[in-house]
Amino acid sequence: MTDHPIATWHRMVHERSPLGLDALLDENAVFLSPVVHAPQVGRKLTAKYLSAALHVFVGPTFHYVREIIGANDAMLEFETEIDGILVNGVDIIKWNEAGKIVEFKVMLRPLKAVNLIHQMMGDMLQAGQRQT
Repeated sequence: MTDHPIATWHRMVHERSPLGLDALLDENAVFLSPVVHAPQVGRKLTAKYLSAALHVFVGPTFHYVREIIGANDAMLEFETEIDGILVNGVDIIKWNEAGKIVEFKVMLRPLKAVNLIHQMMGDMLQAGQRQT
């Protein structure tokens, strides 16, 4: 039996490692960013954004403060402090019957945090493009 997708995600966050993302994501997974207007479709793009997010968001102060988990979806509220700015957000995650994530949506507040994350994620994704 495979782990519940949320348990797998928590392990990845705890380890701050994207290893296993390909196995966790459905081939047609969709990532919905708080700063990119178009959905990012496909396992490869979703993994790219989630890998960058693990590096940008997850640090010593990152923690989930509330979880609401249903049969095939979950809302995980998080808080972290980055460069002196308190970032509050939610991960809204949907998975299929096979336990593969089909949609991962991130929402953020306040505006200072959105602007900071926009810059940091842009820098991280640009650096990744230069390496490939």
